[in-house]
Amino acid sequence: MKKYVLSIDQGTTSCRAIIFDKTGKSIGLGQKEFKQYFPRPSWVEHDATEILSTQIECIKLAISNSGIDANEIACVSITNQRETTVVWDRETGKPIHHAIVWQCRRTQEIADELKAHKEIFRSKTGLVPDAYFSGPKVAWILDHVPGARDQAKAGKLCFGTIDSWLIWNLTEEKTHATEGSNASRTMLFDINNMTWDDELLKLVNVPSAVLPQVLPSDANFGTTRADLLGFTAPISAVMGDQQAALFGQACLEEGMAKCTYGTGGFLLANIGSKPRFAGGLLTTVGWQQEGKDPIYAFEGAIFVAGAAIQWLRDGLGIIESSSDTEEMAVSLDSNDGVYFVPALVGLGSPWWNSDVRGTIVGLTRGSTRAHLVRAALEAMAYQVGDVVEDMKKNGITVKELRVDGGATQNNFMLQFQADIIGVPVLRATQSESTAWGVAAMAALKTGLIKTKKEFLAGWQSDQALTPSADRKQDYAGWQAALNGAFACAQSNKKEG
Repeated sequence: MKKYVLSIDQGTTSCRAIIFDKTGKSIGLGQKEFKQYFPRPSWVEHDATEILSTQIECIKLAISNSGIDANEIACVSITNQRETTVVWDRETGKPIHHAIVWQCRRTQEIADELKAHKEIFRSKTGLVPDAYFSGPKVAWILDHVPGARDQAKAGKLCFGTIDSWLIWNLTEEKTHATEGSNASRTMLFDINNMTWDDELLKLVNVPSAVLPQVLPSDANFGTTRADLLGFTAPISAVMGDQQAALFGQACLEEGMAKCTYGTGGFLLANIGSKPRFAGGLLTTVGWQQEGKDPIYAFEGAIFVAGAAIQWLRDGLGIIESSSDTEEMAVSLDSNDGVYFVPALVGLGSPWWNSDVRGTIVGLTRGSTRAHLVRAALEAMAYQVGDVVEDMKKNGITVKELRVDGGATQNNFMLQFQADIIGVPVLRATQSESTAWGVAAMAALKTGLIKTKKEFLAGWQSDQALTPSADRKQDYAGWQAALNGAFACAQSNKKEG
């Protein structure tokens, strides 16, 4: 009997695959990290071929660890790092360049030129021109790989975000497709009518011949290849990782919000079936189920959250493990005026400032590594606080925040977060909100989960933290630190 969902969760630093039953219980996991490439300062790349082979290994490992027969898998779902961009040869299937990762800033000059048309991008895409998004990355690859632009115009190349790359390679049909939550991250897609847009394509200089077909999030994306995976099943749902987490956190009603603390931090709030636009926030497609209106979301995209802790570990070598950070933070009575603005790749929402750089202020002879650790944890909460404030200005008041991601195991950070935003913070019992969100959509599509009510009944919280301290002074210190970082960036720009 086919009663399980295989969820492919392709992230920024690792590939994962999880076997779920219809209640959301994980019965098998495969996970493996892959190499990060940094060819120049602020440039980040992945090898898409390595991602594919690593992902296949993880799928086989998850099946093996689950103890089930692969033929018991009823359907497959895919969730992915979103803006990371792959261009490959339609005939050979090989990438023509390393994938350019969402964190990469090489296309900032292209994005800056497009800011002359920022109102067009805002009204059509819900985005601001920024190196973060896929469209400028496609244009860069076509302009820097010899002959690529001519090949693209001739229809010999395919562009895709990681979902499209995996769908193409894992399906018998070699389906070249994506769906709205990923397409809405390209700067090429009109979210009002859910189509690729000729005016946007012309502005970004991307030929339409390279684009994937945009399907509903719960469409049939093709059948998995038995020769690669050892079984066949339909790929029945695809969503970008943050939208999948919004669905997995059961934020199906307008005003409900979640925040995922991973490499970056991403706060999404459901805004219903009509797109709205706001200055410091992104408007993104949440998902679109077949035959239904799209669901949209406000998004606050924070580029560096857990990555700040990784930097303390790998870059500075002042901690051995992220698990040490809670004990170090609570060893201090306060931050003693030490603030860390983790603008290691610029700042995202609500500032959208690519010039600002990481800044640490308030150091004294008495400052220790514990102060830096606490400042990095507090910075996650402060940045989310900035986004919550911006959402409130734009008509969405967050009444509770559902949270997931690795950093939510840190109770100091969660309590500090509740204090900063002044509303309850609820950690989901389901620790795999992203992978489960897209798996649940696939299960609903294929009938493993019968109704939306059945799905909603499965959401539970294992930790609820309510505000317990007045953090106005701390937050004011954060704002001052931000202003100092902005001033440094402005000064450096003038000197340059």
